[in-house]
Parts: sequence; structure tokens; C-alpha cells
Amino acid sequence: MEFRKIFDTIPEKFDKFRPRYSKELFDALIEYAKIGKDRSVLEIGPGTGQATDPILNTGCDYNAIELGEHLYEKMKEKFGQYENFHIVNDDFITHDFKDRKFDMIYSATTIQWIPEDIAFSKTFDLLKPGGTLAMMFTLSDYKSTNEELYSDIQKVYDEYFKPETPYTHGGFRYENAPEYGYVDFERREFYGKREMTAKEYVMFSGTHCDHMVIPEPYNTKFFEGLKNAVLKHGDKVIFNDTYVLYLTKKPL
Repeated sequence: MEFRKIFDTIPEKFDKFRPRYSKELFDALIEYAKIGKDRSVLEIGPGTGQATDPILNTGCDYNAIELGEHLYEKMKEKFGQYENFHIVNDDFITHDFKDRKFDMIYSATTIQWIPEDIAFSKTFDLLKPGGTLAMMFTLSDYKSTNEELYSDIQKVYDEYFKPETPYTHGGFRYENAPEYGYVDFERREFYGKREMTAKEYVMFSGTHCDHMVIPEPYNTKFFEGLKNAVLKHGDKVIFNDTYVLYLTKKPL
């Protein structure tokens, strides 16, 4: 199974344990792109809506395209009652949007699954002149909050983290957007904190694509090792999160 499709196998866990983004990030994004009732927005790969509510609640014409069938159904379950909510179950790479154009297209930890040339050229074509492309993701640090816990967790990774399929993504270069015609490229950062118990940390770790393909006998030992490491350090792991937001525009 492609890594970009594997999340569709855990819609409930994905919805509960994947991180959200800060209010400050969405306030800045909505102000920057002037999102409101007269604006049309496309979210690429919303998952189960980790970045959906603040945009949908502006009253904009919200549209989404979700590859996963079960994630798509979860999105309809959560947001289907909104009159301004529209979603299709299809692959952004091949979907025909006809003559649709959008004031903003955004992605929360999704666009990097699309080949760079397709991601930037297709979003550019789908945007209205002056439209915004916004791309966000989370960088998480728990080393600085407890270096001994971090060290113990790394020992578990060293011994038992042996996924069947290695994670080879990571070559997507957000900063290459200007090479495809975009202008006014900028990076902004916002900050947050999460605290988890050992059980919650194990469940959250189980939503990482490469963690989902660890075979036995390593799988059980890996997740047991994570749980025991956190229990040893007071049943608490604290993440300092950095929410990265890239913004760029299609020229007028």
C-alpha cells in the first residue's frame, strides 16, 4: 500500500490523535487570504478535518478533495450538515476540476505526498489571479522537555523500529514554489504544546505511516517499549510544537 493511502485504514484513530494547529495560525491565514463568505477555498487531503473547522466556519465556499474513502466518509459525518461544505473522494493528481477556480488552496501535511511539479503547477492553474496557496505542517520536539525520556525512547527505536517499507518521502521543497510562477513566498511560525500519557503517546505514534508497517515480532516490542519508557518518566511526555505555515500567491 502507498504511504499516502495508509491513513485511510485508521480513520477513527487518525481523527482522535493527529495534532491540530493553533488558533493564531488560522487567524493569520484567514486575514492574509481575506477568507470569508465571498471566497472559494479548496483543501487538499483534509484527512478527518484537523485543519478544516476554522476555514469552514468563515462561511466561505469550502471544498475538499480526499483520496481515502474512509477519511472521506468521516469528513462527511463531521461536516456534512454545513451548507457551505463540499467534498469529493478522488485523487488530486488526476481529478478534473473542470473550470473551477479558487481564492485559496491549502494543505495541512498533505501536499508533500504529491510530486512537486504536479502540486505547484496544478494548484497554480486552479487559483484565481491573486489567489493564495497555503501549506502547513507541524514540527514536534520532546527532547528539550525531558532529555532522559528522549534518550530512552531513542533506545527503543534503535532496537525495534524496523518497518517493512522504509519511508523515502521528504524531497518536497516548499521553497520551490516561485519556480512555478508563485510570488511573495514567505514562511511563518506559530507555537503550541501537547501533553500525553504513555497510552496516548503510543496511540499517537501508531498514526505515523512508517510506524504502521512494523511487522511482528518487532511491532509489539516497539510499542510496548514506547509505553514503558513514558511510564518510567512519570507517565507524561510533553511536545513543544512549531506550526510552520508557508504562504505564496499567484500573481494578479
